Amino acid sequence: MLGESSQRSTLVDVTNQQLHSFLSGRLEGASPEQITQIISLRIPQLRNIAQPYGTPTATSRKSVQSGSVTLADGIVLQVDDVGKECVIAISDTFVIDEVQALVLLRSFLYNEGLPSNTGPGSDSVVDELITAITPFYYSERLHALRALIPLFRAQENTTDLIHDIASENLPKIIPDGRAFADALLNEYIRKTKEKVPATMGGDPRTAHRWAKQNSKEQLVMLEVLFWTMWGYVPCDGSLVVSLFEAAYDTNLGSTQTNSTLLLDDEGAQLQQDSAAMWILITIEVLELERVAEPDGIEISSTPADEKFYTSSPESLKRIHELVVSHSNSQHACAYLGWAFVLSRLTSHADGAKEIPASYQPFFESLLPHLNRSKDREPTHILMTRMVLGPDVGLFKLLLTLLTTSPIFVTAAAWRTGSTVTDPNAIAFRSVLKGLLIALVELVPVELVPDFDSLVEVWIALFGRSESQSIAGICRQYWLSDWRQGVARRAIFDVARSRFPIHFKPLVRLLRAMTASGFLDTDPLSTAANQSQEAENMQDERETCNRHVFYYMDKLPTFSLVIPVASCAGTNAVYEKVQYGPHVSSPGLTYLNIRAIKLPGGSTMPPKSNGRLLSTDGGDHIVVCWQHEHSGWKVVLDVLNDYVNRRRLHSATADLYQDVTFGRTGPGSQPLKLRLEDVGMEMEDGGDESLATDALDLIRSVIQDNGALAEELLESLENGDSPSESQTPDLVQLTTMILEEALGRPQSRSFSRTQLVTSAMSVLSALLSLPKYSLRVWLYIRSTSALFGPSRSSGFSSVALAAERVSGHYTMTLALLHLVQQLLNEAFSTILTIPHENQRLRQVKEEVLLRAANFVHGEIWVEHLGWKYAQLGDRFEIGRRVSTFYAEVLRQSPPSLHDRAFAALSQAVADVLLHKATTSTINPLVSSISVGPSILKSLYASRRFGDARRLIYLLESHLSLAQLILNYKQASPGSSKPCLLEQALCAQVAGGGGFTDSTRARVDPVDVLATYVKERDVGATIALEAMRVLYALCASLSTSQPSPPTIIGHLSNPEATVASLVRIVQHPYEELLLRNAVWNFISLAVDREPALANLFVAGRFRIPGTGKGKEKEKEGNEEKKSPSAMDVASETLANWKELWEANPQLLASVLGFLDVVWQHGLEHKNLIDTTRTDQEFWDRLAAIAREELGPDPDYDTQSFVSLDDQRRSNFHEAVCIQSYRIMVKSHAVRIIGQDIFLRPPPKCPSDPLVKPLSYTKLAPTFKVEDQLSELVLEAKATSYDPSLYDDLSELLERNFSGLNLEQLRSQDPIAQREFGDDFTFSPILLRSRLQPCATDEEKVKSVEEVEKKVTAINLNLSLTHGQTALAESWKFLLSQVLPFLRMEKGVRPLLLGLAATISADLSLEKRSGDMMATIHGTRLGLLVSLLEVAWFSSSDTDGEIASFISLVTNMQNVILNEAQPPSQSFLGKLSVPFHRTLLQVIYFCVRQCRSLTRRPKVLNGDKRLIIAGMVEATLTLVIDALRLTFDSARTRLDLDLDRDMELLVAVFEQCTRPDINTSSLYWLTRCQETDVIKSSLELLVRGDLVGLSDLPLLRIRRQPLYSPHVLLFHMALVSVPSGAERFASEGVIAAYSNNSISSAISAGLIDVVLPELPSERSPAHRAYCSMLAIVAGVVAALGRQHHFFDAEVCGFVQLYGEQITRALSWSIGDPITLPLLEEMEQVVGVFCAIAENAPARAINNNPVITKVLRVFTTHALTLLQQLNYALTHPNHLASLLEPVTAEERALLDKEPGNSSSLSSTDMVDLQKHPLTARLVHRLFRLSSTVISTLVSISRAYDVLLGEQEDWPVHEALVVPHSKVVVGEPASVGTLLELANCTLDVLRNLVNRPAGQALTPPSTSTTDIPLDVRQGTITARRNLEATLVYAVTQLAMWLSKPDFDSTTGGDMDTDDHPHPTQSMDTRDSGKGRAPRPSLTLAERLRRGMTGEMAADLQALLGRAKPVLQKSEELLGIKEGGDLTQVLSRFLNERVVSLA
Repeated sequence: MLGESSQRSTLVDVTNQQLHSFLSGRLEGASPEQITQIISLRIPQLRNIAQPYGTPTATSRKSVQSGSVTLADGIVLQVDDVGKECVIAISDTFVIDEVQALVLLRSFLYNEGLPSNTGPGSDSVVDELITAITPFYYSERLHALRALIPLFRAQENTTDLIHDIASENLPKIIPDGRAFADALLNEYIRKTKEKVPATMGGDPRTAHRWAKQNSKEQLVMLEVLFWTMWGYVPCDGSLVVSLFEAAYDTNLGSTQTNSTLLLDDEGAQLQQDSAAMWILITIEVLELERVAEPDGIEISSTPADEKFYTSSPESLKRIHELVVSHSNSQHACAYLGWAFVLSRLTSHADGAKEIPASYQPFFESLLPHLNRSKDREPTHILMTRMVLGPDVGLFKLLLTLLTTSPIFVTAAAWRTGSTVTDPNAIAFRSVLKGLLIALVELVPVELVPDFDSLVEVWIALFGRSESQSIAGICRQYWLSDWRQGVARRAIFDVARSRFPIHFKPLVRLLRAMTASGFLDTDPLSTAANQSQEAENMQDERETCNRHVFYYMDKLPTFSLVIPVASCAGTNAVYEKVQYGPHVSSPGLTYLNIRAIKLPGGSTMPPKSNGRLLSTDGGDHIVVCWQHEHSGWKVVLDVLNDYVNRRRLHSATADLYQDVTFGRTGPGSQPLKLRLEDVGMEMEDGGDESLATDALDLIRSVIQDNGALAEELLESLENGDSPSESQTPDLVQLTTMILEEALGRPQSRSFSRTQLVTSAMSVLSALLSLPKYSLRVWLYIRSTSALFGPSRSSGFSSVALAAERVSGHYTMTLALLHLVQQLLNEAFSTILTIPHENQRLRQVKEEVLLRAANFVHGEIWVEHLGWKYAQLGDRFEIGRRVSTFYAEVLRQSPPSLHDRAFAALSQAVADVLLHKATTSTINPLVSSISVGPSILKSLYASRRFGDARRLIYLLESHLSLAQLILNYKQASPGSSKPCLLEQALCAQVAGGGGFTDSTRARVDPVDVLATYVKERDVGATIALEAMRVLYALCASLSTSQPSPPTIIGHLSNPEATVASLVRIVQHPYEELLLRNAVWNFISLAVDREPALANLFVAGRFRIPGTGKGKEKEKEGNEEKKSPSAMDVASETLANWKELWEANPQLLASVLGFLDVVWQHGLEHKNLIDTTRTDQEFWDRLAAIAREELGPDPDYDTQSFVSLDDQRRSNFHEAVCIQSYRIMVKSHAVRIIGQDIFLRPPPKCPSDPLVKPLSYTKLAPTFKVEDQLSELVLEAKATSYDPSLYDDLSELLERNFSGLNLEQLRSQDPIAQREFGDDFTFSPILLRSRLQPCATDEEKVKSVEEVEKKVTAINLNLSLTHGQTALAESWKFLLSQVLPFLRMEKGVRPLLLGLAATISADLSLEKRSGDMMATIHGTRLGLLVSLLEVAWFSSSDTDGEIASFISLVTNMQNVILNEAQPPSQSFLGKLSVPFHRTLLQVIYFCVRQCRSLTRRPKVLNGDKRLIIAGMVEATLTLVIDALRLTFDSARTRLDLDLDRDMELLVAVFEQCTRPDINTSSLYWLTRCQETDVIKSSLELLVRGDLVGLSDLPLLRIRRQPLYSPHVLLFHMALVSVPSGAERFASEGVIAAYSNNSISSAISAGLIDVVLPELPSERSPAHRAYCSMLAIVAGVVAALGRQHHFFDAEVCGFVQLYGEQITRALSWSIGDPITLPLLEEMEQVVGVFCAIAENAPARAINNNPVITKVLRVFTTHALTLLQQLNYALTHPNHLASLLEPVTAEERALLDKEPGNSSSLSSTDMVDLQKHPLTARLVHRLFRLSSTVISTLVSISRAYDVLLGEQEDWPVHEALVVPHSKVVVGEPASVGTLLELANCTLDVLRNLVNRPAGQALTPPSTSTTDIPLDVRQGTITARRNLEATLVYAVTQLAMWLSKPDFDSTTGGDMDTDDHPHPTQSMDTRDSGKGRAPRPSLTLAERLRRGMTGEMAADLQALLGRAKPVLQKSEELLGIKEGGDLTQVLSRFLNERVVSLA
């Protein structure tokens, strides 16, 4: 509708209502400068009271129609066509300026939102808009006037928070106060005569609404007029006359032109309120208090103050005429006030030497002697007599005003929804106080005709109000009026003179003057508004209470009713002495003849004087005796007498006993009088009212005033006893009264409500007194009247039952107050209970449990079904119960183990959470759910008082719900939804109509959202509802299996989200609420995907296609509300201002963006536009680079008041700094997340795409100073554990029972605010320590503890932010790693920073768990730096120096005593850091190894440094390994597995010979710790497969522990000395006896497990590892440890089945890579045995011989298969079967095998990487097999030794050329294999050595395969094959048993001998015939020649290729193997042939 501007205008954003709230202190979020700016822009509007929105003008209309309007603040608003139409319609409807109409419309849309029910047509839109905006416009008009009221008020009060604002701006708004007052008055008069506009006259409803608005504006104008005249404008004569004329002309506002439209209740109330305001104004302008002052009036022709109305005789005369002519009752107050003015004027005139001529006419009409009239009395006396006459009803009028008018009664204002801005303002009462003071000065109180009515008015004025509205005037009376003369205190003198005969007047007057306000039994009471009093008000109350106490404590008189008979006769007690000074008045003096003991215990001595008060003619007289006594004792005696009377009435005479303790009996001296003897008057109802008033006075004095209360109670207990024996104390009396009242049955109505209420209130007040609270606990525990076990007696059967019938619940509310006070006292006095006095704590817990059970069972679960005369009582009962529950959970969180009153806390937790029932949760959820509908109906019926109580109820219920949900998240069963969650996620009946939905059932979640967005429930409910939604969302997200969603319970999610976004967008919305909503939005984005999408997008995304839908989509885009993403981006534009003024809000906004980017993949399409926004990243990069400055001090020195809260003097500074740190943390993390979201390159070879976020920050990484500053800023920490030490010492010394954990906040971290209450609650601390502050020293100790706790909170605030910043930088560095590693010059910077950070870590002196967490974070930052720096093969001197510094520092970090790594390994830290430390060490050791391999890099000193670090590391690692291995045997733990992995990796690096030349130290350490044996025990006992926890195995794809243990063994055996040590620990025994041994023995270890599909079997992997380790041990031990060879042979025989299975692979079987590895490892074992077993051992040890013989048999068969596979790679490729998903993916990438491949083709295998690696590994396997056979056959002995020493029995290869796959290998097989290998080698040597044969592998275990690796493998295979073939042929020929039978099968295709028979031996005896020998010889020669020729040819072809390979591999001075073999062949084979 309206175009949006990028800039915001306060004219639009801030409504007049919000401005008034700012000025009234009801709304936070604006600084004084901002408020001044808001006011300055509205000065014309505030000044123009008649037309605040102006009138239509052509200029304004033209500006609007132009489409661009410039406002007063320079902001330009764009207006589209629809907007123009709406603006013009608003201007025409309300007759206001068009520009103002635009501002009004914009403000309405911004603050209230679009009306939801607009129709489709243009006219409908405008009409609906006018209807919707009218209430807003009317409200803004009223608040434009109301905004002046707080300014006027603050102008006169220098202590007001906005006094400076008022002083600066009020003169600008109202430069001429007098003119403003005249204009205000004239406009008021005009409005009383204004008719309904013609445009509205046609619609009665519209006219009715207009008339109401007109009356409301009149009332507010009168309020403004009142405050204008309060001090801003002088009361000059003409103005006062004008005011009186207006008051009388309008008949106090009742004369209205539109009176017929004001006949309903609201209209009548408006007129009554106007009349009351006029009465106040007419009294106010007379300035009675100034007139009463001696120099207040000046009668002079040249007065000093000409602007005072008494300086104008004409005005005085006119006022007099007006007042006198209006003497009816409604004008009685002004009449009386004017009478007082006349009295003062008359007094001054009488005292003046002469009267100025100008005054003569006026005074002649007043004074009789001036007009020579002797008979007439002065006018003021006549007027006074008249106004006090019964017909006028002055007191009735005053009492009506004070008890029914919203002007003076807050409850009435709430009830009627009054328009009065500030009900019951103290200024209003101050005006009436001046009138009452004038009355008592005008007329002696004893002559007032209706003294009782005067007392009632006095009590209503000073006592029946909220305390804050009367404390000031009560204090003023005691400190000022009381001392100004007898007249002003005469009312107390009269009441005192009749005390105690008339007991009630004095007691009630004094109670009113305590400034305690009304009682809870008062119908005017607003119980829901009983809040914490301000500190200054408590001072005022204390002053008043002290005056009341001291006055009552020393009463100078005691009045008695005396029988006349007792004044005469022999037994006379009194005698009449003489007349008083004035015979005309009763003034006889009496004396007492005997001493008299009076009620109260004081004794009146003989001859005391008494003054006669009554006439002297009856049987009784009243005498007031001059006798000082304590009125408090009399009060106590009244209570005692009440108890005695009640006990007498309730029992028979013979059972009656007085409740006094001790002996009773007659006494002769002195004469004792009882209360009934003094003539005390009692009402018809008995003495209950006396006891009630007595209790009320006591509780008013002692309430919240501990010192005075103790003084009062001591005065009651000390001194003269009220009776001869000891009277019960106040606690016992009160308990007796309570028991009697609740124990006395009453058939119908219950009449003791006030008495029961007062008694319970006294007990509640006494609980705050340490000396007396114990008595209260004991008496409550001993009585069953209150919390009885059954419903048949006590409170439940009597009071509760009676109140259920009547519907009034005063006693129930008092009982709940008592329970709350019991709870408060119990928790506040925890520390005062001696540790040895546990019985007292048990007593308290027992009472509280009884009370809690009673409250829950009798009240909470049933109160919703009770009958209520006032619905507000139901709300108040619910509020108090939920407050009780909440306080228990706050004071004693169930999540704490060591907590106070654990049984009570657990009981409440069980009731509300663990064992909750529907009846328990229903009162909570139903009240929340139906709250809006009830509130709406209450507002509609104008029951605003009940609505206010409902609001208080909702605040309490929401707070309790939040506590329950937060506790549920911390409880063990948090994954299961609790009953409260279920109830909140279920629909509730009875809420229909509260929203746009017409459903009869509502979702509580939807209601909670409604509370947040609605304005009529107050900011507190919105905040609490937001917190409940946050807690609910957080709690639901952890529910299993499928958590419910918040969005599913919203009736209109889009509208709800729009409302929440509008709140965070509004610049002057409550800051706490804005931050809370941002927190919720962030949580929703994190936990609720659907809701997250809505917040980020602003609306649901509906897929659609087609042009029509595209157009519709475009239209929707224009109309859609801004999303949270839009608001965050807008807010970020002003980040610099927020950085300075409100970093907390900026942190909330960036926190939201942080979460969005964390879920960036989910919202990629929505944030792509922002990700390409240059300005967005410019701002974030600027934030990341912004300098933080030094951290502020945090050690609290003093306390200050901030926002009416007690705060540390460093609170504000620390908050700002902490939030700025969080802002930077979020900014850095957002940049890191954005880099993480970068798209991967399309091709692996393509360069990485640098995202915009990185490019904006990249320059920072290249500037050393900037990078160092930012990283060191992230490294910094302010954590100070000494604060804890100091606090612990303080607590131990002074408050040993206090545990800091008991003060820990239970709110989630995300919902806490930084500052002095961040982690531990100072409020809770103060409540615990306050009772301990009994003397000055203790007070200092309490303050010191509070300082330390706040200092800890401040320190933790900084620490939390700094830790987050370090984590963010750690994350960012991990993301920029691929870019920064390529940047030149960055590595030296990073290594320098790493050295600096490690230096700080090494010097760390702070200890403790929290510091360990920070230590780990900083180590993590160090790891990130090193990961970016990475390893380098060429370092500069600077880099080496930095690295050596790092190594030095890391050694010190390992040895650091403050943060020892051992504590982390032992699990003594909540957040261990050892893994991070191990990562740093691993980097250091690997880089050290790299440096040691370079020449001339490390000198001796550097090598010593490295050695020192390695030694320290090994000490730590070996000890930790032993600990980890031992722990792993007891449990399966992922953390242990990770620890073991890192430890083994570091151990393996540190034990390499290139860095640790001597193994002595670490082997000794291993022996001392027995770590090797421990690892073997773990292997034996452990689960090597992982089937014990199958789900974990499927997730991790490998078992726990075993891979790392085997890797540890591998590291050991890779060092010869380590292998020797390892072998001696029983490795073979361990490997032969573990969880998979039986399966291996049976040959059942397969490559895969059925339980673990698509993964290699862990058992197979472990088996292969064991084979490799065994082979390594054998190889490392060499030929000297033949005893171990025997063990290995036993190992081989044990696992023979599995070994045979591996060696039996054939070309017809599929092959897998794991199987190939198994074959490699099996052959490796035999290779190690063969190569390392001495020749004699092979020959002499039958076990070894047998093992190797068996291997040879299998090996020759395997070799045949390998030869076929290598010569047929195409077939080989078809045999390969993938096992893992990774292998399957690689196999799928292989091209099809449609074309035939040769072995040489397979060399160039860029297109066949997997097959290439397979071929390479088969060549390697082949070479190993042949090398093993070479070793077994002692081939080199054959080459070098004599023929007779040849092991001819090893000649196993048949010397023929046949190659049969199913048979063992022959010489032909070897020739074929050698030729194949030669072809491959020939291909390889023609390539560069570093050329890759396959692309880089994604597997971390695959070694890159290049030409060099391929050449080495092929050369080794060729050489071994040649050696084996030549030696086998030679040995075969030298075998003595070589004959034709052997050679008969040697025919080949190339050399067929079909005519020769191979079986020609004679079957007879003797030698064979000659032809046979000839055949054998011929066969030998022929075969030898053929094989030798083939071999010679092969050697000839191989020679140049091998020579070229030597050049390729860089082999120098290598021998020519082919020449050696060729010569051997010629000499040993060819020559023989």
